[in-house]
Amino acid sequence: MLRQDLRRTWLMTRGTRLRRIIYCIGSPGVQATVVLRYGQWLIGKPLIVKLLLLPIYWVFSFLMRALWGIEIPRSTKIGPELYIGHYGGIIISSATVIGRRAAISHQVTIGVSGRGEKRGTPVIGDNVYIGPGAKIFGKITIGNNVKIGANAVIHKDIPDNAVVVLDPGFKIISFKGNEPDDA
Repeated sequence: MLRQDLRRTWLMTRGTRLRRIIYCIGSPGVQATVVLRYGQWLIGKPLIVKLLLLPIYWVFSFLMRALWGIEIPRSTKIGPELYIGHYGGIIISSATVIGRRAAISHQVTIGVSGRGEKRGTPVIGDNVYIGPGAKIFGKITIGNNVKIGANAVIHKDIPDNAVVVLDPGFKIISFKGNEPDDA
């Protein structure tokens, strides 16, 4: 899957071959994807291999969180062709399932919510774009070919081929201004 992830980033990068190579090596999204796939690769290995190589994963996983603000546990199920275009503030629950060709922007949170039987994490389909600042949580299903706009808060199922955006505009809730309450 890592090869497919890297190929997608390569195809989305413009410029000469050297520029593409430099971008792919230096991209925090690519680095996070490499760490994720390395951690997933370790899951099925014999105990001796895990004992030797798991500390390397822990160090790199910590660095992804500390340097780039990307937290994707290795138990997260993400299909091939993952693309993280911008880094920072990306947090994905370990129980989340994401299909192939996902594009995840910065400041995205995908996590657990609910109580009792309603408690759970999202299952996200194939070819889904998740815009900057989007928050997706709860035991919900996001269909295939869905685009989730910037700052959208998703807590209910979304059908295939939907485009979901934050309702634009604002609402005035008071006309008291910024005056102190005792004035």
